[in-house]
Amino acid sequence: MKRNLPDSQITQGHPDFDLLDSLAREITARAGGALTLEQDFPAMLRHCIDDVIMTPKTGRRSYEELEKTEKTYIGTRVEIELRALLRLPRGRLDTEILGRDVDIKNTMGSNWMIPSEALDHPCLLVAADEVRARCYLGLIVARPSYLTKGKNKDGKGSISAAGFGNILWLLCDHAYPANFWRAQDPEVVTEIFSGRTGNARMASLFRHIPNTPIARDVVEAVAQQKDFMRRIRSDKGRGTRDLLERDGMLLLSGQYDSQLIKALDLPACSSSEFISCTPKTEQARHLASQAGFSLPDIPG
Repeated sequence: MKRNLPDSQITQGHPDFDLLDSLAREITARAGGALTLEQDFPAMLRHCIDDVIMTPKTGRRSYEELEKTEKTYIGTRVEIELRALLRLPRGRLDTEILGRDVDIKNTMGSNWMIPSEALDHPCLLVAADEVRARCYLGLIVARPSYLTKGKNKDGKGSISAAGFGNILWLLCDHAYPANFWRAQDPEVVTEIFSGRTGNARMASLFRHIPNTPIARDVVEAVAQQKDFMRRIRSDKGRGTRDLLERDGMLLLSGQYDSQLIKALDLPACSSSEFISCTPKTEQARHLASQAGFSLPDIPG
């Protein structure tokens, strides 16, 4: 999305204010309030994109690796998931809000393509910036005067530079969960995925990226196996936890080890996240021992 967006002109007195303000209020209420919308909408976007990338099945790790048709499908997926999130019905366009036909448009770029059938109708605009991990949710009435004069071969026009000022933003330049792999050193990622077995790859993951909450879907992507959760547990000396423990590292679950994670002053983990660390003080090692871990003695 564009870095420098004009301030919204949708205030009292603007011809679109009453309509867009009522739609924004309804959307926010359906989401469960502004704070819930700020939490659930970004998570929904991350889920839609990751489900198309399908790292566990394809080995791909970024949006840029998708086929053109897959990138297009993300827009369809966002439309479906957003209707479900807001409990909206299907309409003559994509949905209906307060009795008004509303088109849902998604972009992973810097603009939206508005079809002719959406002209003069409200549009719910969604955007995700994968590079910066920022997201956008806005409303606009797709008036011809807000669009560029040039059309693509399908007769669709994009929002003009001045037209951006006629968007009422519900979320603008808002953080959303970053693609995990984009934030990692490419050499480290190559090293992690070079392991020949699921246990070897997961042990490498937690060795190379300690003290960092790692989500369940990342673990699944690295394991590349159906019963991937089995690999993360102790398993007769062969599991990921066993391998790390022999190296003096702990592999902790946000669901089962939350108290130890807190006691070791590690970043908080959700119930579906994991974190590794190397206890360096006697107190930390004692806490690990009390929790059932058997770390090797420190040499010297």
